Amino acid sequence: MAEERTQRRLAAILAADVVGYSRLMEANEAGALTALKVWRRDVLDPLAVKHQGRVFGTAGNCFLAEFGSAVSAVQCAMDLQHAMATANGDQPEGSRIAICIGVDFGAVVVDGTDLYGTCIHSAARLGAIADPGGILISGTVHDIVGTQVKTDFEALEALSLMNLAEPVQIYRTSGTPAVPWRRSDR
Repeated sequence: MAEERTQRRLAAILAADVVGYSRLMEANEAGALTALKVWRRDVLDPLAVKHQGRVFGTAGNCFLAEFGSAVSAVQCAMDLQHAMATANGDQPEGSRIAICIGVDFGAVVVDGTDLYGTCIHSAARLGAIADPGGILISGTVHDIVGTQVKTDFEALEALSLMNLAEPVQIYRTSGTPAVPWRRSDR
């Protein structure tokens, strides 16, 4: 029997975490699910494609997208936050969808259409701690992107993220719309 080779490649990973997902589902499960499906179809998927990426996974309130370029992933993240602000403009406060985004870059293991790797976990952890409407990127992404994206970056402290051995240097992007939120939404 032939030994199967593991396919690896470098990728930028964008993880978008929906704020207050449990609250939205508890208040109106069918409505929240419909809103998330519409958001993915009308906003997330088209923006990922526009920036030469693809959504490859979901886990309840987290959506994962892969890009061949860190610049494309960060630009997509910024466009997503601006699109969310526009989409939420006419929505009543209780039905707005806010997202937090994390972006990392690294080696991934490919298994069909699924991807696995530390940078996926890191991107998801960054998305989980980002402010609603905000974007956190790893130091690796910051070093790659440099000045290629029209935004400023604020260096934050390096943090130990759950289940990752080494602390991750974190940067926050500027220029995304602020989203008011209550601590109970997270």
